[in-house]
Amino acid sequence: MNIVFYSLVTLAAYLTMEFVAWFAHKYLMHGLLWSWHEDHHKPDEKNGFFEKNDRFFLVFAVPSATCFILGSSLPDWFFLFFIGVGIALYGLTYFLIHDVYIHRRFKWFKKLDSTYSRAILRAHGAHHSKQTKEDCESFGLLVVDKKFFGKRTNTNTNSK
Repeated sequence: MNIVFYSLVTLAAYLTMEFVAWFAHKYLMHGLLWSWHEDHHKPDEKNGFFEKNDRFFLVFAVPSATCFILGSSLPDWFFLFFIGVGIALYGLTYFLIHDVYIHRRFKWFKKLDSTYSRAILRAHGAHHSKQTKEDCESFGLLVVDKKFFGKRTNTNTNSK
């Protein structure tokens, strides 16, 4: 029974992170924290491998690490450990899809090609079609609007 419960907690945390990431992207990254995110939309202004936008990795790692620490330290709060696992797994997914697949910061997944992967590229390309914080669309990662499926458009977001 515990394995089912903890698996569901992990899955719920993972799925919740898509909404958290969407909300943070739309209202924080394109709002109060635009100064951190702006260089991600302006590849010509990027200096070196890292972007100021990479700071968000640490921002999202803190809740995961906190859940790991508290969950493993407090027996009555052990479920927090698995919330930390869900957050960390989403972070890994985000890194692999966003930084590796979409922006090609690492040269992996060269042959990934499916209707869904192309829709992710199109949605992210539409998001990056604006270099300002206003009027952007498609703030999520895994949940993609149906309008990006089957559509033939230029999806080159690999210029970074």
